[in-house]
Amino acid sequence: MSRRPPPPPTEPGPRPLIIAGHTVPSGTRARFELPVARLQTDVDVALPVVVLHGARPGPRIWVNAALHGDELNGVEVIRRLLVELDPLTLAGAVLAVPIVNVFGFLNQSRYLPDRRDLNRSFPGSPRGSLAARLAHLFTTEIVGPCSHGIDLHTGSDGRTNLPQIRADLDDEETQRIACAFGAPVALQARLRDGSLRSIARDRGAKVLLYEAGETMRFDEGAIRAGFEGVLRVMATLGMLESAPLPGGATLLARRSEWGRAPRSGLFHAHVALGATCQRGDELGFVTTPYGAEKTPVRARQDGVVIGLATNPHVFQGDAIVHIAAR
Repeated sequence: MSRRPPPPPTEPGPRPLIIAGHTVPSGTRARFELPVARLQTDVDVALPVVVLHGARPGPRIWVNAALHGDELNGVEVIRRLLVELDPLTLAGAVLAVPIVNVFGFLNQSRYLPDRRDLNRSFPGSPRGSLAARLAHLFTTEIVGPCSHGIDLHTGSDGRTNLPQIRADLDDEETQRIACAFGAPVALQARLRDGSLRSIARDRGAKVLLYEAGETMRFDEGAIRAGFEGVLRVMATLGMLESAPLPGGATLLARRSEWGRAPRSGLFHAHVALGATCQRGDELGFVTTPYGAEKTPVRARQDGVVIGLATNPHVFQGDAIVHIAAR
């Protein structure tokens, strides 16, 4: 009597993902906190992380927001992602950190308590300042395991930004996912020492920085563009089967320049975000509160308006209109 042949070997599923000592089996999600420091009140402050480990193998991507504590649009982008994504239908893994600078978020401030800019503190040190320790924790536990990253930002205080990607467009893979994101503009942006994007690049990750809207406000258009853009990047990487279609082509801009206030006074803008302009066009004017005199602000190059001052109160030399060009 002949024996039946043994069944063919099955393909093993993805191994459990281990982040900072926390094990996340494939097809599941987990939320945990990475200790950062203790406050003067002897209360712990931690970095909240949500990990979605897909049922199928694939890339690992992190998405973070509130590296500057007063930038809120990205927090809402990640909240919507966590509602939308299902690890059972996901390939690869998503490491989501909605609020990196917990201290700044609680205090509605861009900075940490010592006034340090976290985005100039990478890669940090486990024995350094509070900023250095937080940067080191994020670099080690979030950037380290990932192949791709998306860093969500808004304009700084008193400025608003058109939805845009800033990235190393000279890198073929980075340009590919920048175009997949589908923002109106993708800008070639130099790396800044101590930035998250710089240190992640050094570790081999492909990183997009998304800018849209302004501080301390929700901008629905900016949030929706960010949410759909992240989904499109994930679909391009093979992590999702489908994603929303982009609204239009992305302008690949190689340079940008801020138009500056020609005098101190009150700025009146003639243009809106996304407007096209030509060299010499009047973008607005600056007045004093006391008379009819107007000093025009003119475009110094052809391009698209990607940033505007929202505070009319300007000093001579203040950056007030940001124009990107091919």
